[in-house]
Amino acid sequence: MKPRNIILLLLLPGLAVFLGWRFVRPMNIFVVDDRFAWPVDTTQTPAVLGRLRATDCAACHQSFYEEWRTTIHSQAWTDPYFQTDWQFDDAQHICRLCHTPLDRQQPHKVLGYRDRDKWDPILEDNPDFDPELQHEGVTCAACHYRDGKIVGVLGDTDAPHPVKKLEDPNQVCVRCHIVGGDRWDTFFRFPPCGTVAEIESTLAAVPDKRDLEYLVTLTGKKGAGSDSGADEPFDVTGPEAITVGKSGEVTASNTRVLGCVQCHMPLARRPLVEGGVVRDTRQHLWRGGHDPEMVKKALTVEFVEIERPEQESRMFQLTLTNTGAAHYVPTGTPDRYLTVHLRLLDEQGGVLDEQSYSIKRTVLWRPFIIDLRDTRLPRWQPRRYELEVPGDGGAVKVEAEIRYHLLAESRRKRIGYENRTPINYAVFHKQIPLQAGIEEAANE
Repeated sequence: MKPRNIILLLLLPGLAVFLGWRFVRPMNIFVVDDRFAWPVDTTQTPAVLGRLRATDCAACHQSFYEEWRTTIHSQAWTDPYFQTDWQFDDAQHICRLCHTPLDRQQPHKVLGYRDRDKWDPILEDNPDFDPELQHEGVTCAACHYRDGKIVGVLGDTDAPHPVKKLEDPNQVCVRCHIVGGDRWDTFFRFPPCGTVAEIESTLAAVPDKRDLEYLVTLTGKKGAGSDSGADEPFDVTGPEAITVGKSGEVTASNTRVLGCVQCHMPLARRPLVEGGVVRDTRQHLWRGGHDPEMVKKALTVEFVEIERPEQESRMFQLTLTNTGAAHYVPTGTPDRYLTVHLRLLDEQGGVLDEQSYSIKRTVLWRPFIIDLRDTRLPRWQPRRYELEVPGDGGAVKVEAEIRYHLLAESRRKRIGYENRTPINYAVFHKQIPLQAGIEEAANE
């Protein structure tokens, strides 16, 4: 036997064992950065801040507390889908450090890690563990507490607790919303658990005059892009240019261009505390994929007939554009996707014909993580779908519907998630009559 064949025979079993291990090993879908490998340290908490619970904050900041209670942030730990999905994926410890960021929210202290990649923590019981605080998820102090002080954009406001001024509130967001993925075995543009890298990618890849105007609005200066507006790429700093404070806060050199709070925390005129000075504040809402109105704001949709003189058939076109989000739509976990449905309807509303499309990110997870296909919507790039109507097909209406899916039904069944609320909803619906005199259905 030739030496080359002998070498192949020896290597093949090893390769088979290696690939088999890749199929059964715990799946690490992102790089664990130091900024969220450790919980936020609360050992310097002054007595005036009490137990750091949201209910403590509500004593002075009631309106902010009432907003926070309505958010997914407040359910970051208790959300039934998160708990089901987390348990299905072996309840990996690292997920706790973003879903419950404070050390007092952790049942165990992190003493260190057994592995260089920080997926195998060395733990001991935490005597300061507060179960009630844990159930508050991303609570007030998760964002506003650092090194014994309350951080905010206003600095010293004669508050009874120590205050530290943030030059840019987006610095808080990137602690959990920038996630790295630069590993030898991952072949995707950005990992699933973050959106900030997507913002950097879409702005840099799709320079547009509207983006320049957007960045000028955020920064107050024209240095974010070229003076001409559309000929040169934007200088948008990505997740590699960050520094980490000792208790987990992150400063990115250009976080202002991210626009996190400008979009997800709208301005409101009100006092910080009852009876205080009325000023510009941010609503603590963070609406996103769970909120149909927020998703609708991100999209511009047009469904019209295309003029086709001297053609027996008629053509209708749906144009869908991401005009409201600086990141991809959908964003975050690849479980989320959009579907587009174009239908021909008969007089009873029955479907004579239908064309369906998925707008999603398709990832191969094993044996290596690879982006197979990404049809999601980057900013400003119109997506068009056409529906042809035969002249003698019996249809009386054409219909377009766009639905946002938080989770695929196949995934829901696989992980055993028993949802009590819908896992998809309509963000656009329109019917156009094919016969004159029939009133057009209103958009939903």
